[in-house]
Amino acid sequence: MTNQQASSASDTPVTLIGLGPMGVVLGHALVDAGHPVTVWNRTPGKADDLVAKGAHRADSVAEAVAASPVTLLCLNDYTTSYAILDGAEEALAGRALVNLNSGTPKEAAEAAAWAERLGIAYLDGAIMVPPTLIGKPGSVLLYSGPRDVFDQHRTALDTLGDSRFLGTDPGLAVLYNTALLEMMYTTMNGWLHATALVGSSGVKPTEFAELAFGWFVPTVLSNEGFLAGAVNLDKAAYPGDLGTLEMNLNALDHITKTSEEQGIRADQPRLLRTIAERGVALGHAKDNYYALLEVFKQPEVAG
Repeated sequence: MTNQQASSASDTPVTLIGLGPMGVVLGHALVDAGHPVTVWNRTPGKADDLVAKGAHRADSVAEAVAASPVTLLCLNDYTTSYAILDGAEEALAGRALVNLNSGTPKEAAEAAAWAERLGIAYLDGAIMVPPTLIGKPGSVLLYSGPRDVFDQHRTALDTLGDSRFLGTDPGLAVLYNTALLEMMYTTMNGWLHATALVGSSGVKPTEFAELAFGWFVPTVLSNEGFLAGAVNLDKAAYPGDLGTLEMNLNALDHITKTSEEQGIRADQPRLLRTIAERGVALGHAKDNYYALLEVFKQPEVAG
């Protein structure tokens, strides 16, 4: 790409709808990168700082989307998106819409079908970082949908962070987002329960954190270990030569009993023990702990 082409790409107009805390930061990143930005928000005053920096405040959603070849939505959910865009569908036809809302893969698929009926080029997306990291190293945003739509507008999208295209299935971005959020919450719960466990004997959280995050997480729970384990997961291979599920079930039983003895809630380790027991019941006693993937892959049984 020549310098002239790069300059032209960075001048691509972008419309932004939704100026909550995240939307405002997205707007500043786009303006700072040189994109002509048009904004709309139900509370017009939230655009004041962006307008002061050169953004244009549209009087209506239809005016906003007509101003740019691509519109970014940063709203609470899909239902809100349909309500906001009601009446602006004709203006959106033939343009691109990038939806950065939260929701489910089913909702993303329905939104993609809605957009296709209206002649709108649609990408579903997910922001994986807090507002403070937008536009900075380490910021990742996920996208799924038509590859040509992603490629056409990637220059603007890369302004916001590291753009990761996951595939043509429109539900993939929100599915990845949900999966990674689950990892975040279960990791935090593990840390908090462990902190409560040692705290039952008077250990301060900062004292425990030094060992937990200074050594245990980077060494025992290393990236290399999990990445190597993922290769076996691809093959559904769970060799138990370095430790079996049966052995880990014993450890989970000790964690549960220790929690009870120390007078703290044991429902979290009890649940982990129950999951491991299901793995043993499926015949994975002599496999390693990763065999629990086969438990999680089973559909939920009603009742």
